[in-house]
Amino acid sequence: MALKITLPDGSQKTYEEALSPAQVAGRLSNSLVKAALAAKVNGRLAELSAPLSGEVELAILTFDDEEGQAVFRHSSSHILAAAVQRLFPGTKLGIGPAIKNGFYYDFDSEHIFSGEDFAAIEAEMTKIVKEDLPYLREELPREQALAFFCARGENYKVELINDLPEDAVISVYRNGDFVDLCAGPHLPSTGYAKAFKLLNLAGAYWRGSEKNKMLQRIYATSFPKQAALDEYLRQVEEAKKRDHNKLGRELEYFTTVDYIGQGLPILMPNGAKALQILQRFVEDEEERRGYMLTKTPFMAKRDLYQISGHWDHYRDGMFILGDPEAEGEVLALRPMTCPFQFQVYLARPRSYRDLPMRFNETATLFRNESSGEMHGLIRVRQFTLSEGHIVCRPDQLEAEFAGCVDLALFMLRAVGLDEDVSYRFSKWDENNKEK
Repeated sequence: MALKITLPDGSQKTYEEALSPAQVAGRLSNSLVKAALAAKVNGRLAELSAPLSGEVELAILTFDDEEGQAVFRHSSSHILAAAVQRLFPGTKLGIGPAIKNGFYYDFDSEHIFSGEDFAAIEAEMTKIVKEDLPYLREELPREQALAFFCARGENYKVELINDLPEDAVISVYRNGDFVDLCAGPHLPSTGYAKAFKLLNLAGAYWRGSEKNKMLQRIYATSFPKQAALDEYLRQVEEAKKRDHNKLGRELEYFTTVDYIGQGLPILMPNGAKALQILQRFVEDEEERRGYMLTKTPFMAKRDLYQISGHWDHYRDGMFILGDPEAEGEVLALRPMTCPFQFQVYLARPRSYRDLPMRFNETATLFRNESSGEMHGLIRVRQFTLSEGHIVCRPDQLEAEFAGCVDLALFMLRAVGLDEDVSYRFSKWDENNKEK
């Protein structure tokens, strides 16, 4: 059966024999086959060795592609895990995903890792890269997979398998003696990850829950070439000089105190004045655009959050005053103002002529962020932001939405953050009848 391939630019190629993405890349360009890391087949990530047949939409991924980088760095996390288990037998594996600009792996080990271990781990990773071990995929029946990881003492992998749907495909990847539960895809071999660097350590609760054991997380990054890694590390060092957590303290904008609590910064006079100026600017601009200022309570009974849906869908991220399972009055600090601001609209009967009604508030909010997510003024537990909510008629929706986007862009330009910005539009969940 002929193989008909449609490439990302819309061009088509036809081959009489079955080929893999790697073989297709070789026929397209010598430079492409050298840079190829993985593929996208009919919209799904796949390895370069995946068999192709019939009519296929194919994209060859390189390190220039975001998804190609993710495959590269997730494969690198397996190299890190393999090196750690070689050096520290008995270490149990958590998870090791790719993240922006790098990857990490979580370990449960009797050995307490420190920066002094990095040189030895990197040396072992270099050995694994030089061994050029292929990433071999194997699919296992559920019971066989459970028995395999139970026998290896990998209780975290057993838990992950038990949480998979009954019909889930359970796959493992092997690099020599190292085996990991993983959906893939991966690089052809460990030899691709030629440049890497271990960056830092952190504690991380298993599956992000403080009820679970604290694991040891090693952060790292990797690149196909040493020159690219060197340039990235240079940029990181430059960024550290401009880190807000460093500059903010040096300029006496804010401080933190251990016995007050993590994620609860104190704005010092310089920082408070900057916030005051910014708040006045924001509120004046919103008023000019027809927004009406509200001031709503910092807390409310759980009844309000049950009506809004936050109690069922966001309770773990809220600070609750009292026993949430108890009868009677239970209060919670507000994580957002939307259920409060809409009470202004509901305070009396409204006419369609009253619409649109635009509400704004520079609101202090409270969210129970995990300790590992907080850094300086990033992801704090108490913060102030400008929130707006609009009540409008369906025929006004398009203009109001455009006005919101224009206001957001205006504010970003005003503070010099209008470049390299991404947006996400969240729609109402029609299937969630509780909202």
